[in-house]
Amino acid sequence: MIPLSLEAVAAAVGGRLYDVPDPSVLMTAPAVVDSRTVEPGGLLAALPGEHTDGHAFAANAVKAGAVAVLAARPVGVPAVVVKNVLDALAALASTVLAAVPEATVIGLTGSAGKTSTKDLLAQILPELGPTIATVKSYNGEIGLPLAVTHLVQGVRYLVLEMGARGIGHLTHLTRIAPPSVGLVLNVGTAHIGEFGGREQIARAKGELIEALPADGLAILNADDPLVAAMASRTSARVLTFGAGHDADVRALDVAVDACGRASFTLTAAGTKARVELSLHGVHQVSNALAAAAVAIGLGAAVETTAASLSRAVLVASGRMEVTDRPDGVRIINDAFNANPDSMKAAFTALQAMADGRRTIAVLGEMKELGADGGEEHRQVGVLAAAAGIHVLIAVGGDDARVMADAAQQDNPQLKVVGARDRDHALALACEVIQPGDIVLVKGSHSVRLERTAERLAQPDTMNDDH
Repeated sequence: MIPLSLEAVAAAVGGRLYDVPDPSVLMTAPAVVDSRTVEPGGLLAALPGEHTDGHAFAANAVKAGAVAVLAARPVGVPAVVVKNVLDALAALASTVLAAVPEATVIGLTGSAGKTSTKDLLAQILPELGPTIATVKSYNGEIGLPLAVTHLVQGVRYLVLEMGARGIGHLTHLTRIAPPSVGLVLNVGTAHIGEFGGREQIARAKGELIEALPADGLAILNADDPLVAAMASRTSARVLTFGAGHDADVRALDVAVDACGRASFTLTAAGTKARVELSLHGVHQVSNALAAAAVAIGLGAAVETTAASLSRAVLVASGRMEVTDRPDGVRIINDAFNANPDSMKAAFTALQAMADGRRTIAVLGEMKELGADGGEEHRQVGVLAAAAGIHVLIAVGGDDARVMADAAQQDNPQLKVVGARDRDHALALACEVIQPGDIVLVKGSHSVRLERTAERLAQPDTMNDDH
């Protein structure tokens, strides 16, 4: 965090100080919205939540070390009081960013793969200079400004994951943190119910590219026509990645080992270098290419980039996180989120790892698919049947039943059971898992199957009473 006095914070956000004995006291740690995560010298942004209001935890935050609370009203402890806390948080982030003019902002978006790609960039860009990246998946109107407040002097690259749920969202985020580099991974079906169609998703994702300056850099997926077409929406330099011959940064000779880890030859500007990923799933090749394109576009050597990608490790939990239990059971925790595209990628990874072993899929419902939700779940059921899964545990209500019925119809030999919720799914999984099985756990974040996957990964789960 760039040190700022409370007086300077108030000036930056257009607020007034209340109950502040010394306006020169410095904010030296990032802003948070959860009082339980505040660091000494930090700031609590008191936002209303789904179940409670952040103002109720102001005293707790200060007791834990916060220098003040960004609040909509006086709270009895040091506070910067503003009309709108969320707008003030955005203004604070812009002020912090302006204090480090040498930092290059790299914005990335896409329907799938944002966090994995962000984590790869955070591991390969340090070859070019000090780098920090979005914390966890802080990619929205709350998360992005929180991420920016982690910025410190000397940082050369600030990698910001940017999410959108509608037209104008990315425009808003890019005004908070104007990017010099913009990366669009793909246009898929995530949140399609909120957007109203893939063309609308493309329109929204392209706002990142439109925000680039003329001397900026756009990194686009040449394999996705809706992304490739975004080149016409910017005057910045364009660099493409993909499997096709027309991509600037390509992957040749892609191979997948028995653990589902991909390797390929990275090719760019006439230079080739081998990449051996430790990440699971062939879909990680596209993410790795995207990260490589950013690094190469910023001046990194192909050989150096390939070596960095080969050293990169999984950072975020719940995204193709593989655990092998002592009894030979392999748990694939891909439960952080789900949409039809990522479900297909997960099935491909599961097939690559199977190698004759029995496979079990614990699949939760996919949310925010709109009117096509039923059909999308039916198609996922068909894909599950085609993937040769032996047991399907469908978690949730009507959409889960649609998915299960479609899988059963396409493969009558498939054992299908329904689960009410994540705890029921855990109990059912423990009943059917046998030593040596491979178990995929995946669903939308709201289904909360991460805990199910974590429990299944523990060696003694089979003996629990759940």
